[in-house]
Amino acid sequence: MVLRFLNLANNNLSGRIPESFGRICRKDNYVTSLHFQNNSFIGELPVALMNCSSLIIIDFGENKLFGRIPTWIGTSLKDLVVLRLPSNMFVGSIPLELCQLTSLQILDLSNNSISGTIPRCLKNFTAMSQKQESSVFQGYISKVLSNYISVPKYLTISLYSYFENAFVNTKGLHLDYDKILGLVKVIDLSSNKLKGEIPREITSLVELIGLNLSRNLLTGIIPWSIGDLKELDSLDLSSNHLSSVIPPSLATLSFLGYLNLSDNNLSGKIPTGTQLQSFGASSYAGNKDLCGLPLMKKCLGDETPQGPQIGNTHREGNIQEHTNSHEHLWFYASIVVGFIVGFWGVCGTLALKSSWRHAYFQFLDRMGDKLYVTITINMAKVLRNFKTHC
Repeated sequence: MVLRFLNLANNNLSGRIPESFGRICRKDNYVTSLHFQNNSFIGELPVALMNCSSLIIIDFGENKLFGRIPTWIGTSLKDLVVLRLPSNMFVGSIPLELCQLTSLQILDLSNNSISGTIPRCLKNFTAMSQKQESSVFQGYISKVLSNYISVPKYLTISLYSYFENAFVNTKGLHLDYDKILGLVKVIDLSSNKLKGEIPREITSLVELIGLNLSRNLLTGIIPWSIGDLKELDSLDLSSNHLSSVIPPSLATLSFLGYLNLSDNNLSGKIPTGTQLQSFGASSYAGNKDLCGLPLMKKCLGDETPQGPQIGNTHREGNIQEHTNSHEHLWFYASIVVGFIVGFWGVCGTLALKSSWRHAYFQFLDRMGDKLYVTITINMAKVLRNFKTHC
């Protein structure tokens, strides 16, 4: 009997994994998948597993394993695609040897006590920077098995259907990926004791869909080139000590479906963009110097648009006042011109033309005489009527 896959997940198994367990990788067995997650295994990973060079998946998550992450994982298991060791008690730093796993697509070391800094050599995970087909695992299985034994095509497809599944923490959820696992590229280093800055080199892994560095002791800034991760669907950098502003390039991530930057020391205005404003205020909570939508705290720059309005009002008032002064000037000028034209149009004509002047004065004499006679007659009538009544 030939052993290809070993799945002991989700049981109540306990105790140490014996060193003799490495015998499963004897010459006629080419094991590609070990699923031991969600048990109660203790101790360190058996050194004998370094002989299982055909391994593609190692999943020892959700156990009670301790010690340091073995360096031989990176030097002996060159074809590893999935490495899951979350929710254990591993200590020490992330071995630089893991950077030799160029085929790695899922790295989950979350919920341990790992310290030190995030290695800059993570950029060597070339599978996370290159687009792959969903059948990538079928290709890996065929390649690995063909190196050791001739496998019929129908058996490769059957193995692929059984093999292609793994649990991944993304978007704040524990999800089981199966048929599209070949497209899943995730790094989860959350809930550890990592310190230092987020290495800029991590943004070269342009095919990442999930990056979780939350609940660590990270400092410094969010890499300015974070916007290069165009395929990113989930980003969690919460509960660290990150500072400075949110990079504007983050607003360009059109596929981003989950974002959590809460509980840091971020400051300044949240970059304007439909994507970043679509997340709730909880995604930015706990950053006291952060402002702008969707937070209720307004930035100082948000008040400045009112300044030009006030300035415009003043300018409009000055323009109106200036306009009114011109109107008054023209009004008084027209009165003066009208007076001059009217006065000299009549008086000037009478002074220069004697015949018009005589006729004008004769007219005034006649009108004066007529007015005098009319007033005298009326006064006589009033007096006569008064005497009669008396």
